[in-house]
Amino acid sequence: MKNSIFFNRILLLCVVSLFFNCKNEPKDDAPWISLFDGETLNGWSQKGGIAKYTVRDGAIVGSTVHDTPNSFLTSDKMYGDFILELDYKVDSSMNSGIQIRSNSFPNYKDGRVHGYQVEIDPSERAWSGGIYDESRRGWLNPLDGNPAAQKAFKQNDWNHYRIEAIGDTLKTWINNVPAAYLIDGKTGSGFICLQVHEIHADKKEGTEIIWKNVKILTDSVSKYSRKSPIQPINTKNQLTIDEKKKGWKLLWDGETTDGWRGAKLDKFPETGWKIEDGILSVLASGGGESTAGGDIVTNELYADFELTVDFKLTPGANSGIKYYVDTELNKGDGSSIGLEYQLLDDALHPDAKLGNHDGSRTVASLYDLIQADTNKPIHPIGEWNTAYIISKDNHVEHWLNDVKVLEYERNSEEYLKLVSESKYEKWPNFGALEKGQILLQDHGDLVSFKNVKIRPINTINE
Repeated sequence: MKNSIFFNRILLLCVVSLFFNCKNEPKDDAPWISLFDGETLNGWSQKGGIAKYTVRDGAIVGSTVHDTPNSFLTSDKMYGDFILELDYKVDSSMNSGIQIRSNSFPNYKDGRVHGYQVEIDPSERAWSGGIYDESRRGWLNPLDGNPAAQKAFKQNDWNHYRIEAIGDTLKTWINNVPAAYLIDGKTGSGFICLQVHEIHADKKEGTEIIWKNVKILTDSVSKYSRKSPIQPINTKNQLTIDEKKKGWKLLWDGETTDGWRGAKLDKFPETGWKIEDGILSVLASGGGESTAGGDIVTNELYADFELTVDFKLTPGANSGIKYYVDTELNKGDGSSIGLEYQLLDDALHPDAKLGNHDGSRTVASLYDLIQADTNKPIHPIGEWNTAYIISKDNHVEHWLNDVKVLEYERNSEEYLKLVSESKYEKWPNFGALEKGQILLQDHGDLVSFKNVKIRPINTINE
């Protein structure tokens, strides 16, 4: 009898304890949406390689295949701000990832999937949960400084990811351990992908990665966002790991005027330009060319180079990025002389319909000489765009938002003919300099710049 009473008391205590634990456990009232129905791949499409994707036991199974590039099972819907959660199990010999805010454009590397990737890394490096920029900039937020997250990964077992993408902030957790915390404004929306990485010939075909419980939150995401104790990595005006390895340098440090001066001054202009919150802006002054603070140029001269600049236009704005500039050529009114990557609001500024050659004054064009591709991927006015210029052995290319929009050969017969038919014909050896300065133009309109970086192939100090 005593044993029976004792057993009943223990049972009662267990029930009461279970009741209060359930009652105290926070209820998840978030309006989650399932991205996988557990039975089919409806709502998903495959891009890239031809790895096999199937459904088994309520999970998505990806299997490796020889002789194929990275494969991506891609959501048919595009997502901007969201919180994503899922579980995965990966073979210890594989590398994989979850693509977020990713895209595929016909004019970008023949449709190659590119964008942020939350790494799945069962290797000894243990960077699962870190953030990689697939087919673009490489590693943005590795985990070499986060041993707790590195230890959180469970080998040959199920792991849980939470991924938050809100505004320019990306945060990840692996098995509820904070992993990455990145502030980066490169891409604001895109699809979600489940990646099966390519394998080398010596690796076993049919190796698997499995995903389940894939759900997303897109409503009131800030309400459900979690705080992360990690110090964020901010990429604004900073070099990435891969950029440092490849020899890139910051051309503007994001804070001072070091390395720059007025094109017609021996110091930086006292008015007409503003530095605020890591952004360099030429201020509006009525649309005149170099009538306020004036153009600014680098102190150093550059021969062959790669240059990248993020720029943001205001409605109706006009400006430019010039290269192979010689500030001695024009001491009078107007801008300093050099080859120009045009920055323009094509829809509102009248220059878009002018130029010695049709369309040669539109955005990303070689100003007044060569029109940029009319299918160029320009972001709306008020949003950031990325200009990229490479000049090597007289071969020059203009790129806009990772897409090549024109190319030409400096000093070729075709180029010299274009110059002879333009307003530049009066300037001796226009664009033919072996080395010159980089210039940001004051054309009287508000235009902003950040992430100004250069990889000198041959740099000569003044």
